[in-house]
Amino acid sequence: MSWEDGVRKVVPYVPGEQPKRTDIIKLNTNECPYPPAPGVKRALDQTDHEVFRLYPDPESGVLVKALAEYYGLSEKQIFVGVGSDDVLAMAFLTFFNTGKPILFPDITYSFYDVWADLFRIPFEKVPLDEDFRIRAEDYTGRACGGIVIANPNAPTGVFLPLKEIEKIIAANRDVVVIVDEAYVDFGAESAMGLLEKYDNLMVVQTFSKSRAMAGMRIGYAFGNEKLIGYLADCRFSFNSYPMNRPALAAGAAALEDDVYFREICGKIIKTRERVKSRLRELGFSFMDSRTNFVFAAHEKASAKEIFEMLKENGIYVRYFAKPRIDNYLRITIGTDEEMDRLLSVLGEYLAGRK
Repeated sequence: MSWEDGVRKVVPYVPGEQPKRTDIIKLNTNECPYPPAPGVKRALDQTDHEVFRLYPDPESGVLVKALAEYYGLSEKQIFVGVGSDDVLAMAFLTFFNTGKPILFPDITYSFYDVWADLFRIPFEKVPLDEDFRIRAEDYTGRACGGIVIANPNAPTGVFLPLKEIEKIIAANRDVVVIVDEAYVDFGAESAMGLLEKYDNLMVVQTFSKSRAMAGMRIGYAFGNEKLIGYLADCRFSFNSYPMNRPALAAGAAALEDDVYFREICGKIIKTRERVKSRLRELGFSFMDSRTNFVFAAHEKASAKEIFEMLKENGIYVRYFAKPRIDNYLRITIGTDEEMDRLLSVLGEYLAGRK
């Protein structure tokens, strides 16, 4: 017998490539192309490095209070973690323990099946329809141990209307339904308004996309007080000091500048719509995106071919070698200048290919 016989073996999640080069256009991991709110820099500049000898607040009080005030909720309805991945992983560990399979789409955030495998949670992947849409009826009338829906979905960018989300929640009152809203600020509608009506709902969001703080790792969840209490108990049994001091200060500061936040979201949406129009002219097709990316396929050139060509030209986008989506590219929306460069390179390449 070997020590390896006692190892928990999993197939890990593979994040988007993070090249060390700085002379590239990085459109592969859905980061914000603009800096965080100015108040974030001030908060970090004012942080006294001497306090780092002390543990941070285990309750993450300053950030939880800021979130509660911003969203109009009780502090007991809010959970924060080291990015939404941390929040979601803790939710899987806390809520999915019935032995029944949890449900999520066959094309969605690929961390879901990794967590399920890691925590030995049975799961079933529910196929999207031919237009990459979630069908609410596929999540009703069947026994399950929980449901996870990314809305808007990733990597497709497709938004499921709130009335359809509510159908799923209402039909599954005996299990926790998680709505993962990493991209909700780019033109979609949050399920937060359903929290008072459904005690089995948890909504997860992040500072990584619309608040331009992917490097600070801040995620958060909303739910009823009992649900959040169970989640906190599980987290404190795993890590009692999850958020560091700079992250707490920076996160609270980011929430204070709502004008800047809405301005940045508006700029990204405007650029996205312009880019969508030009991509169609170049022969790309895609479902309507409510995110900070476009999930596109070309009518003639393969996604892998375009992916490799763009990389040779210093432009990084995301390619998934997976069933049903291996001819699509996920293109993050960058600045207008970055997107103009992308469109120019695509135009020249496709014109020369005819």
